[in-house]
Amino acid sequence: MRGNPSIVEILPGETRMESNPEVENAESARVFWTVSQLNRAVAGSLQAQFGARRVRGEIASWTRATSGHWYFALKDATAQVRCVMFRSRNTLVDFSPREGDAVEVLAWVGLYEPRGEFQLTVESLRRCGAGSLWERFQRLREKLAAEGLFDGAAKRSLPPLPATVGVVTSLQAAALRDVLTTLRRRAPYVRVIVYPVPVQGLDAAPRIAAMLGAVSRRGEADVVLLVRGGGSIEDLWAFNEEAVARAIRACAIPVVVGVGHESDFTIADFAADLRAATPTAAAELVAPERGALAHRIEGLLRRMTRAQAATLAVRSQRLDSALRVLSSPHGPLSGVRLRIGELVRRMRTAAEATLRRRRDAVAQRARMLELVNVQSVLDRGFSVLHDARGALLTDPAQLRSGERVHARFARGEAELLVPSSPPAAAPDR
Repeated sequence: MRGNPSIVEILPGETRMESNPEVENAESARVFWTVSQLNRAVAGSLQAQFGARRVRGEIASWTRATSGHWYFALKDATAQVRCVMFRSRNTLVDFSPREGDAVEVLAWVGLYEPRGEFQLTVESLRRCGAGSLWERFQRLREKLAAEGLFDGAAKRSLPPLPATVGVVTSLQAAALRDVLTTLRRRAPYVRVIVYPVPVQGLDAAPRIAAMLGAVSRRGEADVVLLVRGGGSIEDLWAFNEEAVARAIRACAIPVVVGVGHESDFTIADFAADLRAATPTAAAELVAPERGALAHRIEGLLRRMTRAQAATLAVRSQRLDSALRVLSSPHGPLSGVRLRIGELVRRMRTAAEATLRRRRDAVAQRARMLELVNVQSVLDRGFSVLHDARGALLTDPAQLRSGERVHARFARGEAELLVPSSPPAAAPDR
């Protein structure tokens, strides 16, 4: 008996003395354990019974916290266990672990008391051979590289200003929202076509490959984004399949792959015409920002003006030299001088007119860009609504009871819930 006399705690190795059943039944009505005491007792029991054990398994769901601690799972074919390795211990590890690595750990068996979760506290970690998924990844990468599938000479350049962008991903993926938000912000003039496919699961790889083939045949887009968010090596495995890699290279349209986080690499990344660190980065690569385009146009205009001025200066110098040679006798050459002077005047007038026309054309294009700027419309008090699939809502009849819609305002965005009785469409006038 330890602690509060009203709480009974039995530790490993202890025995309870026999007592009168009637007294025991009366006592049991008021004996209890708190959750904290129960978890503490279980943690102590586990540590006392098992102590430090060596465990082999394959790393999964590996993350490094901002504190420097490592959190991951060890798994085999049928089970897994949560693990933590604190910074004071993981600084002694002589390699950078990654998902799929087969490792051996020396760890204390215990319980994370605040959440009551069984876990291993790892003291040391070492390799014991690559995991099965990592071995498959390496073998396929070496095979396709030997075939020349990843050669830089086969990579295609992206169109500098695409009019239509195709997006191959899941309609439920967070990556789709990231891509659409980025494209609306940077290039509202771009048309987007979404080609939905599953991005995880047993049938994901063949369906991704089939969709890339369909995108290639349809020829609707100028560039294609193949994207999905981060995850474990198992979650991303569809992008490590040979069928997907070959479909990327066979696609008639340049393909940008943005899968996972910056540290994630898949076979699809090596096969792509361009690899992006994230889905958002993929959208940024294919959509030049409107402001950057205007700045580029201004730069080209300045270069054109300087080139015209330099050409005019060279020709004026040549003309002056010719006039000095022909300055005497004045009489016979006076008519020639007049004609040459008129020619210079007309040339300068024509150059100035050309410059004005080109400046007007640039200004007109800038005004057209401003007309398609969604932000200008939003600043006047309007908003833009999209349904859960990203489709633009233009009629109340498109609303469905209980459906969530995405609203974009001049100063932010919000998720709205359609009430049980959506407002009726306004009558035509």
